[in-house]
Amino acid sequence: MFGMGFTEILIIAVIAILFLGPDKLPSTMVEIAKFFRNAKNTIGSMKESFEDELNVKSMKDEALAYKKELQNASSQVKDATDIKKMAAKLTTLEDDNIGDGGLFDKPKDESAPKAQEVTFAKKKNNQTTDKIEEDSKNV
Repeated sequence: MFGMGFTEILIIAVIAILFLGPDKLPSTMVEIAKFFRNAKNTIGSMKESFEDELNVKSMKDEALAYKKELQNASSQVKDATDIKKMAAKLTTLEDDNIGDGGLFDKPKDESAPKAQEVTFAKKKNNQTTDKIEEDSKNV
């Protein structure tokens, strides 16, 4: 106990008997035992409270990290679903691309190829009719 051997404890007991006497020795031993028991309990409770504090601190840190992640995710969702911001971005893109030959510019050249009309009607084969007319003229 406390790094002492049996002989050292025996020497301390003999000195205690000599100084305290046989009358006060039992009550003093009880008081010393109570002191050590209280010290042990206090140290144990301090250790438990310290471990609880460490655990609470780590849980608090984890909760703050989760809170930060949730706030970032919610701000990203708000940004993605905010129609006004999206419209503002589109108008700035349109303003940036006007005059640069961008997507939103009107063609400058009037002789530029125009869009063709798409129909599902069959085209007449003009080549065969032209050949027949030429052959009939040559005959």
